[in-house]
Amino acid sequence: MLASSVKLTDLCDFVENPDGSLTRNSPFPDVPPTEQITPGSKELSLSKDIPLNPNNKTFLRLFRPLNPPQNTKLPLIIYFHGGGFVLYSAATLVFHQTCSDMASHFPALVLSVDYRLAPEHRLPAAYEDAMESIKWVQKQVLDINGPSCEPWFKEYLDFSRCFLMGMSAGGNIAYHANLLALNIDIKPLKIIGLILNVPYFSAVTRTESEKTLIHDPVLPLAISDRMWALSLPEDTDRDHEYCNPIVGGSLEKNKIERLPRCFFRGYGGDPLVDKQKKLVKMLESRGVYVVARFDEDGFHGVEIFDPAKAKALYDYVKEFVYTTV
Repeated sequence: MLASSVKLTDLCDFVENPDGSLTRNSPFPDVPPTEQITPGSKELSLSKDIPLNPNNKTFLRLFRPLNPPQNTKLPLIIYFHGGGFVLYSAATLVFHQTCSDMASHFPALVLSVDYRLAPEHRLPAAYEDAMESIKWVQKQVLDINGPSCEPWFKEYLDFSRCFLMGMSAGGNIAYHANLLALNIDIKPLKIIGLILNVPYFSAVTRTESEKTLIHDPVLPLAISDRMWALSLPEDTDRDHEYCNPIVGGSLEKNKIERLPRCFFRGYGGDPLVDKQKKLVKMLESRGVYVVARFDEDGFHGVEIFDPAKAKALYDYVKEFVYTTV
């Protein structure tokens, strides 16, 4: 299935049910992991699913290059998919393909987290699942030479080079998970970089890009506002710290300065771009090292539809990963 056959307006298609749940109409199918390469397959990475929390029905999809470099340990990218906190999963075709491509292109191990969705599980549920995934990695690392360690970690992982990465809502999750991880002991695992691709943030007060792109086909303001209303804790608004990191809050107090190197990717045709740029300025003002790559040409989620934009993102992230120590 080609993403180019999908209408931009179908990316955020859901119906609210009387019981508070959603009926999700994804334009993309879910796909199984690629545990072995079949004849004619174009996959460049292998993948497997690993249960995370059976009670929450969450899981991890781990990717490794089909032909990893010899005698070389690989960095780990913990990845969080997009979907406004309410849509998609780690098994959704476009996010499966993104992780498979990155694992091969960098090369790296990529761990895609299937987190709980709102409104059935409002924030901070997704952040809690993110933290559970980080602790799962730590558990593997603590037994790196033991019998219970994930075999691909034992063979390929450099646990001193871990990055958190997310697209859209996944970027929001990666950001907050990194803040939360600063408060707990995750040794010997080291998170040395934060990679945010078109991260999903907003506020009550509209930015100029939100006003200008109010009817954006990918992320119209009315849909964006509704996804926030379905995702944030009840009786809060878009100035809650989960949505508006500029206002700060208990989660961010005295922690932002301790964030690792950050990479931002954004586009002039994204309603969220002004908020993303404000976040970059805030982080830099607090002493965080930020690499920002904003293009005027492009829109929210453009890499799903444009292979050249996807390759540019992968090239930027590869450079960031391999120059971060």
